[in-house]
Amino acid sequence: MIVVKVGGSAGINYDLVCDDIAALVKSGTQVILVHGGSHETNVISERLGKPPRILTSAQGYTSRYTDSETLDIFAMVYAGKMNTRIVERLQKRGVNAIGLSGIDGRLLEGPRKASVRAIVDGRQILVRDDYTGKVEKVNTGLLALLSGAGYTPVITPPACSTEGEAINVDGDRAAAMIASAIGAKQLIILSNVPGLLRQFPDESTLITHIKYSELEQALSFAEGRMKKKVLGATEAIAGGVEQVVFADARLPNPIANAIAGKGTVISR
Repeated sequence: MIVVKVGGSAGINYDLVCDDIAALVKSGTQVILVHGGSHETNVISERLGKPPRILTSAQGYTSRYTDSETLDIFAMVYAGKMNTRIVERLQKRGVNAIGLSGIDGRLLEGPRKASVRAIVDGRQILVRDDYTGKVEKVNTGLLALLSGAGYTPVITPPACSTEGEAINVDGDRAAAMIASAIGAKQLIILSNVPGLLRQFPDESTLITHIKYSELEQALSFAEGRMKKKVLGATEAIAGGVEQVVFADARLPNPIANAIAGKGTVISR
């Protein structure tokens, strides 16, 4: 079984991703797909008069400030539009996909953060009333039940807090937790770049192979969303996943290319 995480940035070709998933499933490979929806959420937020507010931590990690109203928009786009349309694509390709958010069956569970520290105008501030958290538990029984019955799970945030609240969680780190929890040998993380770039956005600086022991150093030059992807890779391999691959979701055969080692291959 492999876990595939496809991001939500502009430029990603979900049809190409679903083509590859369909080919894998028809060949007998079990796949769990985790997806994002950041670009579409930003577009819808702007249209609704609630522009996204991005927080940056002291370590350089970015996250979406998620108050109650933003959580409604987030759930509407991720668990509604994006999840439904990806499931639709897979159904058209003969894959019996089933869409789930992390709150369904407490599939993805963890504590809601009491507050978030962020850097604003050079000062560190404490942001409260934020519905974000971190996945610490995966309902592997539910995934085994669905996969064993022939379904292909398509999973998206939000997750479920320990108190039963919907919370925004990072999709890359959630995928890492899923891969670790089910004992997947490989986690493929697809985005709108060819992999980890030493000098973003210069794609000629692609790093093709990197060891687990070098990932901490990679955080120093990873830009924007890639920082969270590197962190997710670190957590996946620490959790027992043998290999993580960052690959390009804009080109044909994105998953097959990743399996073949095209992109950034991270291993012990």
